[in-house]
Amino acid sequence: MADLDLRLVRYFTAVAEHRHFGRAAAALHTTQPSLSRQIRRLESQLGARLLDRTPQGTRLTEAGEVFLPRAQALLRSAEEAAASTRAAAAPSRVTIGYRTNLFVTPAVRELRRRHPEAEVVTVHLGWTETRAALLEHRVDVAVTRLPLRTGGLRVTTLYDEERVLLVSADHRLAGRASVTLADFKDEPLPRVDDPDWNAFWRLDPRPDGSRAPDGPLVSEFEEKFELIAAGQLAAIVPAGVRFSRLRHDVTIVPLEGVEPCQVALATRASDDNDLLASACKTLEAHLTSPEAAGLKVAAR
Repeated sequence: MADLDLRLVRYFTAVAEHRHFGRAAAALHTTQPSLSRQIRRLESQLGARLLDRTPQGTRLTEAGEVFLPRAQALLRSAEEAAASTRAAAAPSRVTIGYRTNLFVTPAVRELRRRHPEAEVVTVHLGWTETRAALLEHRVDVAVTRLPLRTGGLRVTTLYDEERVLLVSADHRLAGRASVTLADFKDEPLPRVDDPDWNAFWRLDPRPDGSRAPDGPLVSEFEEKFELIAAGQLAAIVPAGVRFSRLRHDVTIVPLEGVEPCQVALATRASDDNDLLASACKTLEAHLTSPEAAGLKVAAR
């Protein structure tokens, strides 16, 4: 059996594509005489003439016509084999993205203990940054909250998290045992540059079809807290938000009649390696709901 040299096969497909030795040699960054010698070597290995020179250039022989699609398939197969092997090789680094108030520290410590040879990096993600960070390969796995557009991603829901109302400490609703949407239907709520986020976290549109009052466009977590503390707006937030416990000028009020949000784990759909799988498994094992962690939702 012929022990084919893939380099020679690639040379042949280049000549077959260009139908000209000179142009193929230029594309391959070699000389025309050298390319001719390599093609003759391939023909010798196969025991068949593959190409004929003509006044117009080069044409495939009958044997060349038969060999060309097989040669192209052989090169594709070699490229796929190399890519699959690289993908299966144990990576030495995994980057974990996380949203505010979703704490990954225990999982990261465990992952570093299990994989001392690997570099485990953490990156904080903004409210609407998760999808882009994954698809742009800035993070390999993200601990995030839904909603999240899932095209090209693999998403695993971890647990439900209640939504609560965040208001200033002197707000008319502060201290209430609970509130419903009707209690704050006229309150302005913050907006971001993401229609899915706005629809879910502003309850917009409302069940009756009305639109939520527009609050300011915000981009930073701290900015939103300042506006709430100043009494300029209220906000629907996850029950796990802990920043409110560090400030005495804001408070949370339990919210009734509103479905919870969901905390999820997201990776690129095409990614599959042992370190990433271990990271996902460790994160799932350590991430729990506020209720499971003993953090009850209650107004101050």
